[in-house]
Amino acid sequence: MFKIAKANAAVPLMTGSLNDNHQNHQMLAQLSVSESWTGDFSSGLIRLGKWSAMLHGLSAEECGLLNLIRCYDVKDRARVLELFEQAATHCSSFCFSTTVIMPNGLRQPLFCMGESSGLEEKYSGSMVGLFVFPRFKLEGARQITSRQ
Repeated sequence: MFKIAKANAAVPLMTGSLNDNHQNHQMLAQLSVSESWTGDFSSGLIRLGKWSAMLHGLSAEECGLLNLIRCYDVKDRARVLELFEQAATHCSSFCFSTTVIMPNGLRQPLFCMGESSGLEEKYSGSMVGLFVFPRFKLEGARQITSRQ
């Protein structure tokens, strides 16, 4: 799944969608590891959290886009790069799913949602997003995310 759309902050939230009474974050934590990330167009750096860096098989929490997508399934890399390039040229929202291939051969599913903003001036703007790593085993691979 690869999607990109023009950003539209005017889209109304569903009634009660921000109501914390449903405790959806507990279910999300039970089923996945999730962590936010940011990208800065002026520096070209993507800043990951410690879990995202580890689950991408990266040694540092800051990296460039190419270092990040090198971890992804070969068949998805070009399309993910295209999504990021589109988001870097037009304020937009995007999402994709792929598989992270770890250096030790383990395969970790990944869902990503994000949006870009602040592209009014050349070499300016940023991205924010969320990585979601499901806690399930891929066939033929050992599980790498477990609940703490």
